[in-house]
Amino acid sequence: MKPETVNTEQFIDFIENNQEKFYRIAFSYLKNRDTALDAIHDSIVKALQKKHTIKNAEYFKTWFYRILINECLVYLRKNNRIIYFDNISMYTNRHDSQPNISEYIDLYQALDKLPIKLKTVVLLRFFEDMKLEEIAQITCVNLSTVKSRLYKALKVLKINMEVEND
Repeated sequence: MKPETVNTEQFIDFIENNQEKFYRIAFSYLKNRDTALDAIHDSIVKALQKKHTIKNAEYFKTWFYRILINECLVYLRKNNRIIYFDNISMYTNRHDSQPNISEYIDLYQALDKLPIKLKTVVLLRFFEDMKLEEIAQITCVNLSTVKSRLYKALKVLKINMEVEND
């Protein structure tokens, strides 16, 4: 039995149903609304152009996340800078049911200080609620490497958070 491939309708549904997740990932790397939207757009264009290369629809999600993360990393490398989450005021004045982000400012700042490989694992695991196996596929590393990066990232975050609180 031949694996199911991804058709254009499935592709569009996937993009529409996950656009907030894509934005959250891109913004967590790029810290700029317009740049994050550009990265998402570029990722969608690349994925649409190459969707015929996916032989099994089961792997489409991890394939797309890999493209999105790579686009963000390319932008950071091209611009040779890492942007820290210093200007948080526009997010703390929201009046919706979401928790106030200012309560989490230390966490966001500590996340920004992590090396990209560790930050990626934490973002995908805790912010996108992905399984470790999915993260391994997205990052193209072994499951044991993902586990060790997650452990190391949590250890570094704990140390950084304790230092910030002292």
